[in-house]
Amino acid sequence: MTVVALDVGGTSMKGALIEPDGTVLRTEGRPTGREHGPDTVVRAILDFAADLAASAPGVAAAGIVVPGLVDEATGTAVNSSNIGWRDVPLRKLAAERLGLPVALGHDVRTGGLGEAVRGAGRSGGDFLFLPIGTGIAAAMVLAGTPYPGSSGWSGEIGHIVVRPGGEPCACGNRGCLETYASAAAIARRAGGVPAEEVVRRAAEGDERCAEVWTLALDTLADALAAATLMLDPSRIVLGGGLAEAGDALLPPLAERLVPRLTFRAPPPLVQAELGPLAGMHGAAVLASRLL
Repeated sequence: MTVVALDVGGTSMKGALIEPDGTVLRTEGRPTGREHGPDTVVRAILDFAADLAASAPGVAAAGIVVPGLVDEATGTAVNSSNIGWRDVPLRKLAAERLGLPVALGHDVRTGGLGEAVRGAGRSGGDFLFLPIGTGIAAAMVLAGTPYPGSSGWSGEIGHIVVRPGGEPCACGNRGCLETYASAAAIARRAGGVPAEEVVRRAAEGDERCAEVWTLALDTLADALAAATLMLDPSRIVLGGGLAEAGDALLPPLAERLVPRLTFRAPPPLVQAELGPLAGMHGAAVLASRLL
């Protein structure tokens, strides 16, 4: 049965109609309108989900994934610094609007679920899913299930301090990974050049872009080494827009892990198979499980 799958980011949303076997029938993107406040974002989400549900017959459920702190059990979007909302009963609001069962999930953990079921993690085992986008977060997937932690805050690897006393971060700390290695940070450090372009220019010998990209790789390696020593994942699945850099990311990052893990081999680094659609596929899995 067809489900609505909605992946909400800070500035934009991706939506789809997806069949139980993972076949994507339709995809669409829309802005969140976060510049107009959290209430506008909530309306945009509900309108988007309703439009998708009305666009095809036989839609049976919906899955919505959002950033920040999420209480999946109660269906509450508890907090998101990027959007600005607090304690939004989003599952209830969506179910009332759509007249369908709705699942609510955390964007990164649900992306990890998508990779576990339909992507790079479907061979089984425990792995770390790390999408690199506007921000950086991670999901530890244990036996095919993302681990939320005791209070829903697991996976905030973007706020590991990799440069003590370094640049201020939006979280209130200084020197966090996100301020050096996220796509937004890379673009800012390169003077507004998009992160993907920074990677390309660095490979062509642009000194400024090479310096920015080297710092991103170094800080990513610092954080992944710490995560490896703590969690011992079978592999690390890298997703998000920057994972599309391929050979410009995976080999140099793997090389940097070796000297940081002096007494053990690093886990394999693999590219996410679902790419930017991981969150949507994970949302579809959550929705399908309601049926």
